[in-house]
Amino acid sequence: MKLKEYIAYRLMLSILVIFGVVTIVFFISRVIPSDPAALWVGAHPTVEAIEKAREELHLNEPLIKQYYYYLVGLLHGDLGISIRTHNPVAQDLKSAFSATFELILFAEFIAILIGIPLGVYSAVKKDSWLDNLSRVLAISGVSLPTFWFGIVLQLIFFKYLHLLPLAGRVDTITMLEHPLKVITGFYLFDSLVTGNFVVFVDVLKHMILPAITLAMYPIGLITRQVRSMMIEVLQENYIRTAWAYGLPKKRIYFKYALKNAIAPALITIGLSFAYTLIGAFLVELIFNWPGLGRYAAYSILSMDYPAVLGVTIVAATAYVFINLIVDLIQVCLDPRIQL
Repeated sequence: MKLKEYIAYRLMLSILVIFGVVTIVFFISRVIPSDPAALWVGAHPTVEAIEKAREELHLNEPLIKQYYYYLVGLLHGDLGISIRTHNPVAQDLKSAFSATFELILFAEFIAILIGIPLGVYSAVKKDSWLDNLSRVLAISGVSLPTFWFGIVLQLIFFKYLHLLPLAGRVDTITMLEHPLKVITGFYLFDSLVTGNFVVFVDVLKHMILPAITLAMYPIGLITRQVRSMMIEVLQENYIRTAWAYGLPKKRIYFKYALKNAIAPALITIGLSFAYTLIGAFLVELIFNWPGLGRYAAYSILSMDYPAVLGVTIVAATAYVFINLIVDLIQVCLDPRIQL
């Protein structure tokens, strides 16, 4: 199978997966007993207002017809109107997604920056105290509950040390005194490009704790995967030959050994990125981060069906396409793989 055919085949499967997820969530969300029309009208609704809202939201129509209306709107890029905020769901998701994606990118950067070197040195110093310590950290990272670890970080760095903020994305007073010109929605990038370094530092401080909380699980996965592959690669004949030629240690470890060990680890990195997207939902609630997770949680609690479906579509799309990208990167790095 050629690369273009493989990409087309995977894209078709991805669309089917997303369609299946949307269908399941749509019908399950309608099973839960609630009255979206009353929420749409607001506090102290009248019977006439609720009935009018039912007509506007097509709630009086059969369930299959409601599903048809939603699919038609979805094909035209319309995710519906949020029952809770009365804003277009696409508009709400746009602002929330930028906050979540920025947090995830920062967390993955921390995970890769720590996980890969830690895995390499753990394999090089096999069965030493450094190896044992890295394995304990890796196992702790994948075992500790995210919510518990986040709360512990808040207690240590906010309550006792007073070093980092408790929650939020940026301090309100800082934004009032130093208004940020939003370009991309990524506050770190926007503040850096516009030269607003006060906001940049404040956003960075707010991002450290939730990013570390999110990064713990990927750090554990990446460290274990890189260590396992490095131990195997370091036994190869070409590595022994490199030692015989007297090449520098760092060159052998990071240029020759890691190059062949990193391809399988990329799968772990990609999957951890997808997991981090889902894990961010709980972390955002703990740290009051204004992203998809908090938006999804409030939408679920208020039975905001269009918003829940919108978040589901974004999460499912990101998950399947991350898997596709990881597979394609692995093919490019390892020509031995036959599509």
